[in-house]
Amino acid sequence: MARRESVRRMSVEQPLWQALTAYRVLTMVYAIGLFATAYQEFTRPWLAVAYYAVLSVWTLATLPKVAGAAGCTKRFLAADLAIALTGILLTPLADTHERITAGGPTLPSIWTAGSVLAFAIKGGWRWAAVASTLVAAANLIERGAPARDTVHNVILVWVASIAIGYVVEVARASERTLARALEIEAATRERERLARDIHDSVLQVLAMVQRRGAVLGGEAAELGRLAGEQEVALRTLVSKGVAPAPRVPASPLPAARGSEGAAGGAAAEAGEDGDGPVDLRALLAPYAGSRVSLAEPGAPVLLAPAAAREVAAAVGAALDNVRAHAGEQARAWLLVEDEPDEVIVTVRDDGPGIPEGRLAQAEGEGRLGVALSIRGRLRDLGGSAELISVPGQGTEVELKVPKHAKDPRGKAER
Repeated sequence: MARRESVRRMSVEQPLWQALTAYRVLTMVYAIGLFATAYQEFTRPWLAVAYYAVLSVWTLATLPKVAGAAGCTKRFLAADLAIALTGILLTPLADTHERITAGGPTLPSIWTAGSVLAFAIKGGWRWAAVASTLVAAANLIERGAPARDTVHNVILVWVASIAIGYVVEVARASERTLARALEIEAATRERERLARDIHDSVLQVLAMVQRRGAVLGGEAAELGRLAGEQEVALRTLVSKGVAPAPRVPASPLPAARGSEGAAGGAAAEAGEDGDGPVDLRALLAPYAGSRVSLAEPGAPVLLAPAAAREVAAAVGAALDNVRAHAGEQARAWLLVEDEPDEVIVTVRDDGPGIPEGRLAQAEGEGRLGVALSIRGRLRDLGGSAELISVPGQGTEVELKVPKHAKDPRGKAER
């Protein structure tokens, strides 16, 4: 049963929140350490002790808040910045004027930058500009005059916070773009798989009904005409894109197709994933018949189950094209080559060949046999499909698939 690909979004912000959490704890310890080394120089050390007690409790209690964007609300950010600003404005009351004018640190010291960075990560550069401006104003009030070192520190915090806020905004935009691109890719791959199934079953049946109805005439001709109209409408819908829908599993090689009726049965037997690799020869053997010759190695040609089924289905689509365009009397040859790193399957016929530009024209008309049923399958496996055709000299399709082909549903085969 096919599964739709899921797109997992990665948060570019989470590492920043984790770093901010550690930064707040370390800078709290640093600020307290600075105070402890200069305790005797403070005029009101008890005021500083009271502030550091509040700062410690607040920092440790709010660690879950700064662990992610969800908990870091506007109210919390405002309260956090208020703690920092209060510490800056309390510094002249707790410390001596001489130490302040000499460039001594404020009570919260570099802990204040953590509060500003929280604004930057949460709201981008605009929020960071507002928070850093308030911190700059508080520092100027604390010093009483715009000293050189104060201006330097203020500009440093202001530029750094705005730069980080801008980077966060760019990262968020890139994340949204990447997520959208992955969703479109997943939808496109699902649509192509659905289109292949439709081509391998419904469209083939409608085309057959149209041809047989035209031959029989009468009411059957009218039925054939209606089938032809539905075929054209369905091809147009598939080629222009359909909304992803749950895929209905279908036998990749229906019994009505292939040179022998047993082809569909063999593919159906390989429909379930096994624990080990599958011998590709067993899936291709039912195609051999009076007009289809199969040349294969004497040893098993092993591929992962999903990859083997897709290769067999691509071969079936190539033989369908031989019967449809070269006629029922055309002969075809299948050659299987087991190389060290890849498996090569060649389908050659003795038909009239394909006129130049016909494949592009058919794809434009919504006839997706080669584009999806053959090339699309091999592309999804990480392989390739090359088509060589010379008018009057037949057509050759060379399918190459790596031994460790990836799962066409998007997972690597092991």
